[in-house]
Amino acid sequence: MTGHEGTGKAGGNCPRLFVYNSGFLTQRRVRRILALSGHRIRLGLPGPEDGVAVWGASPTAHRGFAVAAKRDVPVLRVEDAFLRSLHPGRAGEPPLGLTLDWSGAHFDPSPPSDLEQILATAPLDDSALLNRARDAIARIREIGLTKYSGFDPDAPLPAPPYVLVVDQTLGDASVTASGADRARFREMLVFAQLEHPGMPVVIKTHPETQAGYRPGHFDAQDASDRVTLLSNAVNPWTLLEGAVGVYTVSSQLGFEAILAGHRPRVFGQPFYGGWGLTEDEDPVPRRQRSLTRVQLFAAAMMLYPTWYDPYRDKLCELETVLDTLEAQVRAWREDRHGWVASGMRLWKRRPVQSMFGREKRMIFSDDPARAADTDRRRMVWATRADPDDSAARIEDGFLRSRGLGADLVPPLSLVSDDLGIYYDPRRPSRLEQMIATRATLRTDQSLRAERLIAALTGAGLSKYNLGGEVYDLPPGRRILVPGQVEDDASIRTGAGEVNTNRALLLAARDANPEAVIIYKPHPDVEAGLRQGAVEAQGLADLIAAHAEPTALLAEVDEVWTMTSLIGFEALLRGVRVVTFGAPFYAGWGLTRDLGVVPARRTARPGLEGLVHATLIDYPRYRDPLTGLPCPVEVIVERLSRGEVPRPALANRTLSKLQGLFATYAHLWR
Repeated sequence: MTGHEGTGKAGGNCPRLFVYNSGFLTQRRVRRILALSGHRIRLGLPGPEDGVAVWGASPTAHRGFAVAAKRDVPVLRVEDAFLRSLHPGRAGEPPLGLTLDWSGAHFDPSPPSDLEQILATAPLDDSALLNRARDAIARIREIGLTKYSGFDPDAPLPAPPYVLVVDQTLGDASVTASGADRARFREMLVFAQLEHPGMPVVIKTHPETQAGYRPGHFDAQDASDRVTLLSNAVNPWTLLEGAVGVYTVSSQLGFEAILAGHRPRVFGQPFYGGWGLTEDEDPVPRRQRSLTRVQLFAAAMMLYPTWYDPYRDKLCELETVLDTLEAQVRAWREDRHGWVASGMRLWKRRPVQSMFGREKRMIFSDDPARAADTDRRRMVWATRADPDDSAARIEDGFLRSRGLGADLVPPLSLVSDDLGIYYDPRRPSRLEQMIATRATLRTDQSLRAERLIAALTGAGLSKYNLGGEVYDLPPGRRILVPGQVEDDASIRTGAGEVNTNRALLLAARDANPEAVIIYKPHPDVEAGLRQGAVEAQGLADLIAAHAEPTALLAEVDEVWTMTSLIGFEALLRGVRVVTFGAPFYAGWGLTRDLGVVPARRTARPGLEGLVHATLIDYPRYRDPLTGLPCPVEVIVERLSRGEVPRPALANRTLSKLQGLFATYAHLWR
């Protein structure tokens, strides 16, 4: 008897769970997900209203089953969800989701699990759910997510076509539950060769075997002229694209093969077998329903698991987990080999280290040869990069902070561009490519961008979020002219004939003699930190000194600008924008461009596509509370609530020391 089989008890209403596995006590994330699900972990013996929790088919699970049977209480089987983390739990990484099953274990076909019951009996016909599932499948494939997503995106893949045979770890619970052993795996290998005469066969090693945690069922003795072992941690979706057939016992890769369009040959009894989507060597007789792959995904990934949001410390939907993994996977893949950083002022090094140095501590050096010596990638602060420098260029992101960079406020976002940099239209940038790609959006991408626009405009957020004066504007057709720092890199590289604040005001007035022109000086210029001051009296009807920019945007009809980010922020709020330069948001059909914009900008994305590329795809964000890489939505919430860092006294000290060193460096030459 297993847990509550035969007891007639429903386990979902058991607030207290008694455990006999130390992992429930030592793994904080597991305890937290259970707590948020309404369960409290306890030691001792359960009472009539309590339950017992066991971890899957762990070596200690028998203790829980024995106690539950003796006390006649239900058992909750806890397991990692199918999208777990970057790395296996053995590496110390907590899960982003759990499966909580009161009926059985999803990998064990002997009793029908909660998942099997969902697959067998749930209607699975809700169009909204199925549309979400389709978008989620596409997004998982696009990002390259799997149970452990910390694979090497540059790892070499076998030349297609080939037959893919999937290995699993020796003693894996899903293998044992299917009654499989080494002989079964070798039988599967024979079938793969017989059913595809002459076709190369690739055996994919399990990630935990590759990491040295547990042995698999195949080894070098199984290799031959026709059969090769693939032990690298590769992108499973790319691997599946090259396969002409997929053979598995019960691996999750078989589930992913279904989502990739395969009909895998299954030699065990995994949860995804028996629903008309697999060729089953040993089918489960009671599974008679035919499902689509979208229905299978909706049940297994959206209805069954319990997902967790580490930034907000609450349970969440699958889409939020995809946001989380997208940010964390990108950071790991870009940073795993480490960085050498050049052109970094002393006070910037700590935030850059926090953003890009989680995997390997960064090396700060202005010697390009240092990167080659260490086999690390090299980055350089964009304004200090030579035109022919091949290093990735780093700059502040578009949702930077609450406060000025010139005031040494650390950034919440940074952009990394391996082609160019967004503000320099003289050469293509990675952002340009992303904007062109987002000319077509899936439904989920469009909805995400729409929600982001609503959140930004609703909270009145901008790049620096300084607050400021709110003005009563004169009546009439109002044009906002934002001042800029005149020696700013975006002016030097992206402005045309109109390249000073005075010239901009003159051009706006000349073209709009009857309009009300509001001039807003740049905050760095107002603070006396950068150049760009102009005598605007007589050129503007109102000088909105120290003004709140988002409040102005709510009251004006147009923005006339050279390259200011306020132009982009105006587009978010439905304000018409006229440009004299070539900012990143010009040339895509969303602005009226009076300057010269790159002819290569031929794509026509909507506003949502521009926002998705600019604020979701391009920057990297770091959560100031957890220290984790995070999606943009977390930064929006932190800025809205004021949960952001302040400039440290140490930053100012470092900046002064660097300035003194630069001034007197000749004395040490």
